[in-house]
Parts: sequence; C-alpha cells; structure tokens
Amino acid sequence: MAEALVSPILEQLSAVVAQQVQEEVNLVVGVKKQVDRLKSNLLDIQSVLEDADRKQVKDKAVRNWVDKLKDACYDMDDVLDEWGTAILRWKMEEAEENTRSRQKMRCSFLGSPCFCFNQVVRRRDIALKIKEVCVKVDDIAKERANKLGKATVETSIERVRHLSMMLSEESSFPKSIHKAKGLRSLLMDTRDPSLGVALPDLFKQLTCIRSLNLTRSSIKEIPNEVGNLIHLRHLNVASCYQLESLPETMCDLCNLQSLNVTLCASLKELPNAIGKLIKLRHLRVVLSGVAFIPKGIERITCLQTLDVFIVCGGGENESKAANLRELKDLNHIGGSLRIRNLGGGKEDASDAAEAQLKNKKRLLCLQLDFDFNRENDILLEVLQPPSDLENLTMYSYGGLDLPNWMMTLTRLQKLTLRDCENVEVLPPLGRLPNLESLVLSSMKVRRLDAGFLGIEKDENASINEGEIARVTAFPKLKKLWMDGLGEVEEWEGIERRVGEEDADTTSIISIMPQLQYLGIEYCQLLRALPDYVLAAPLQALGIRGCPILRKRYSCRKEEMGEDWQKISHIPKIYLHVW
Repeated sequence: MAEALVSPILEQLSAVVAQQVQEEVNLVVGVKKQVDRLKSNLLDIQSVLEDADRKQVKDKAVRNWVDKLKDACYDMDDVLDEWGTAILRWKMEEAEENTRSRQKMRCSFLGSPCFCFNQVVRRRDIALKIKEVCVKVDDIAKERANKLGKATVETSIERVRHLSMMLSEESSFPKSIHKAKGLRSLLMDTRDPSLGVALPDLFKQLTCIRSLNLTRSSIKEIPNEVGNLIHLRHLNVASCYQLESLPETMCDLCNLQSLNVTLCASLKELPNAIGKLIKLRHLRVVLSGVAFIPKGIERITCLQTLDVFIVCGGGENESKAANLRELKDLNHIGGSLRIRNLGGGKEDASDAAEAQLKNKKRLLCLQLDFDFNRENDILLEVLQPPSDLENLTMYSYGGLDLPNWMMTLTRLQKLTLRDCENVEVLPPLGRLPNLESLVLSSMKVRRLDAGFLGIEKDENASINEGEIARVTAFPKLKKLWMDGLGEVEEWEGIERRVGEEDADTTSIISIMPQLQYLGIEYCQLLRALPDYVLAAPLQALGIRGCPILRKRYSCRKEEMGEDWQKISHIPKIYLHVW
C-alpha cells in the first residue's frame, strides 16, 4: 500500500523538476538541495517498504511508521501538485498577455531581474512547504534506521483522505469536517439547505481536495471560494436541480479534468472563461438548462467527452456563444455527441464544414437536432461523421433528401430518423451491413420498395452463366420500428427475382433474416406486411393505429382476419385500435 504512494511521488518529483528546467521556473536558492535529499530519502525508504508492509499487520510500531510515511507522501503530493499548477498558471498568464499584444512585463517565471511580487511570494511559499516535507521524511528515514522507532499515531479526522457523507434534511452540517485538511475526495449526499452556506468555509479549509461530488444537493450556487481548490480534478454537481450559477473563479482550476452538470435544469450558462480549463477532458451538459457553449471551447484540445453542443439561436447570448467551427480541433471527442438547434442560429454551411466531424474518429454516437427548414439539407451534407460511427439519430430535419454520406457508414448499428417530414424517398438502407436497429418516424415516405432494400437490379452487374447471385438486404437487422408514416400504402415484397428472364442465371435474395421485433404505429394506409417480414424469425409484433392491418391480421373470433394464420406463429402479438 505504501509502495503505491511512494513510487508515484518519485515519478512526479522527477517530472516537475524536469518541467522546472524546461520552463526555466526557479524557486529559491537551496530548494534543489532539499529536493535531491528528499529523493534520496524516498529511495532508501522504498527499499524496505515491501518488508514493512508485510510486518505492519502484526507490528504496531511498523504500522505507525507506515502511516507516518503515507501522511508525508500525501503532503508531498500536494506540494508537487501546487508547484506544477503554479508553473501552468504562469505559463497561461504569459500566453494571455501575448494574445492581447501588450508590451510584455518580464516579471513572470523567466530568468529576469524583474519579478512580480505575488509570484515571488508564491515561490517562497512552495519552497517552505518542500522544506517542511523534507524534515518529515528525514525523521521517517531516521526512524527506519532506529528500527522504526516507538512513536504512536492516533487515527483522527485530520488523517482522513476519502470521505462519503449521507445527511438527512434534519441533520446539520458537521463543522468538524473542516479539520480534515488532507482530504482528497468528498462525496456529500444531502438535501440539507444549509450546505450552500457551509461551502465557502469548506472550500477555504479543504484545499487539498481532488474529487468533489455534490450530486443531488439543494445548493443554488457554487461559491467563488471554489477557486481555492487548486488541486481539484473532478467536480460533479449532476442533478442539482436548484443550481443556478457557476462562478468565473472555477476557470482558475487549471487542473480540472471533469465537470458534470447533467440534469441541472436551473443552470442557464457555463462560465464564460471555460476555455482556460485546458486540462478538461470530460464536460457533461446533457439535460441541463445550459443554453449555449461559451466561446473558447476550441482551446480545450484534450477534451474527450462533450455530450452536447448547443448552437446559439442569437439574442443576448450570441456574443458569448461558440460557433460550430470551434469543434474543428477537438478531435479527441469520443463516445456520444448531440448537436442541438442546427439551423436555428446564424451559422451556415461553411461553419458546419469547419467543424470537421469526420475527423472525430473516436465518435461512436451522433445526434443531430434541426430546426426544421428546407435549407437543412445543405447543412447536413457537410456534417459528415466519421465512417466508424455506430449510432446516428436525426430529429426535425427539414430537407427533402438524406445525405450521400449516409451509405458510407458501414459500421452503423442503429439509425433513428424522427420528424423528418419532408423526406419522401429513403436511400438503400438495406445495404448497411451492420445495421441492427432502424426507427422511421413521422416522415413523408410513400413507398417501401426494392430501392429501400437496396436490391434493385444493377444494370452494370455481370452474372456469369450458371452463377447464383446471393443478395442480402438488412443482413443484421433485429429491430424495425415505423411510426407516423401516414402516406405509405404499399410495402413491397420480393415476388420478382433479378435475372428471372434468363434461365441460366438466378439470384437468391435474403431480406431481414435476423428480424426479431417489428413495431408499426399510425401507418393508417398500409395494407399488408411483405412476404419477407412474415418469413422472418419474429419474436414480437406490435401494431397500433393501423386500421387496415388490424382488420387483416385480427385474431378475434367474431372478425377473424384473412391473414391471421400468416402471423399466428409469432410468440408475442399486440394489436391495438389506437
């Protein structure tokens, strides 16, 4: 256990010292000697840790010594993190000064005779903390030399590193937690309304915290004092339904790696300077009240999770909102991405093209929400996703035609098209080799024919005499849902075979050979199911709001449908009037 702390500290110590040299960041005279002695002591201690870990189970003196070592390692981790954070902040400040094209005051961390007073004080503070830890480790090393000494250390809240609290609404917030100054992670599950009042003091005291989880709490704001948590990596305020604001001081947390505001319905904005969080890897905003993504998101090039990008619809937020083109360099984004309000702002096809979604190779799931106008087709054509996409959803698309790139998504497993009410003709979706789920809802499609299946005769195809052409449409489709296709009358079967005019050649056509679930709702004009659907290994069939189909396949004795026997083998059948 102690070895797991010491080894990373040694690695981090070497890394920060190397960064100091690279960035020309010097502390005060004498610190290098302190650091060298610290490394030497830790290496000596490391050599006996395996034996100490084994002995501490039975030997209280050894256990106390190991506990002291753990405390010192945690302290050293804090100091090194503070050191690295200071380097990063000074570097960012210099970059901001360069961006503003002002005359640079050579008072940053460069080897210059001019120093900012605050930075000199900061360096001195870090140097003193390093010295304090060195003294602790010296004592620990001496105890090892003296057969691990006889000192005892009592377990108390000061030594707690990870804490999970569950408080009822009647419970008052425990002020004793302020003593846990070495706390690394804190999870508070409470509806206590006094939590919001307690947070400012809490953030002043628990400055070593790395992970803070306030999920489902009743807080209305995060206080400015959150800027004190310079070591913070993870902040989770998901489902804080009353949370209304996040302070700009949050953007000083340059070590922050994840921020989760999911389901924060009252939260309307993210901090404007969010682009300063250059280490942020995961930003979760889905189902919150956030109305736009702030400008500067393009600077967070290591971002791996961005579940929602909201295109600003103009108005008072337009000057603060990021444009689609700011997605251009965020090529590490993976998992799921939803883009809302497409076509609702002033962005045009050139902005959308600049987003270069096709370069987001880690993206697996994409949802595009449009504002439903006929110019959506121009916008959609340039929003081509990566070819490895597995899940595509489109809402309220107002164009007449679906994009050409749709058929290049050879790994697509799930396709959902909802409220695309101007689309009359579907592409040959049956040619998508890995499609397992297809949802078609509220569209103007008139026919489901061979073009939809992708098995229409190819005039350029050459079939040698005696050859059998094998064609499979929707080879992996398991679920098909159709809803609101009010103009579809015919769902064509495959009675006609390609090549039947030539007795020497033939085609074997297989359609939806793995279909297990079929749902049809409010397709009022649809007259019958095709033969290949009736032959599929269906496990469930649901029909609602389709009067012609219901009459044709009814199983009621008083009005037995003419084709009931064709579906009677299906294990689960649901026939509803409305």
